[in-house]
Parts: sequence; C-alpha cells; structure tokens
Amino acid sequence: MASKADFYVGRGPRAEWLGSVGWDGKPVAIPASLRGADDEETYRTEVAKLLKDREDAVTPDQGWPWQWDDSSGTNYAYALDKGCVKASCYGSSWWDAVKPEPDHTTLRRKVARFPDMAMRRKLSTARGNRKRILVVKD
Repeated sequence: MASKADFYVGRGPRAEWLGSVGWDGKPVAIPASLRGADDEETYRTEVAKLLKDREDAVTPDQGWPWQWDDSSGTNYAYALDKGCVKASCYGSSWWDAVKPEPDHTTLRRKVARFPDMAMRRKLSTARGNRKRILVVKD
C-alpha cells in the first residue's frame, strides 16, 4: 500500500519542504540514518539520498505533488527541528521519529502546522517515465 511522506527542515508554516515520496513513507521504511539525524547537514544529505533515483520522489523544483494544500493530508511528514527528527501522521501531534510509531489513538489529530503549498502544486509533474492521473468528480 502506498504511504506518502513529505520531508521538512523545521516545523510550522515557515518550514522548508525538501521533497516527498509517493510510497514506502512509513517510519519503518525510512532509513534509521535519516530518522536519527541530529544536525541539518546530515538530515539534508539523508533526505537527498532517499529521494535520489526513486521513481516516486518529488523535489521542490518539480512542485508540490499532492492535490491537498499541505502535509496534513499526507500519510507521514518528517521534520528536523532542534536537532531531532520528528514525525507526524496526517497532521497528528509530532513524535520522535527514532522511537516506534505510537498508537494513533493517543495522538491529537490535525494539530501539526505546515506551509501552505497550494501555489506550488504541479500535479502533472512527471519524473522519468512516471505518470500521474488526477480524477476530478463533479
């Protein structure tokens, strides 16, 4: 099953979006070296390594890939903040990404804040031979 993920430096509306993946975004699929990064240089390097050569990867120069306006609609978001990588699921309260994923019933829903990406959206962006289809119903 596809679990999307977005990656940021910082948290909140002014966070810097580094990129996204369209599948395998669950914490167990994200390398421990990325989740355990404790400085910005290491985190940026690990995110770049994750995004490199993946068909499902999208970088900021390609535009925001999702039909929703921010990461509260994405399965997982990861952010380096104050020397620690945090994770959020659909905008839930953040947890330390090196720890096991918590029982989601214990998390507050839709409390994490993210940058508004509506103006950066490019749903038709394709990387390599990947294609995207957006179905809109009236």
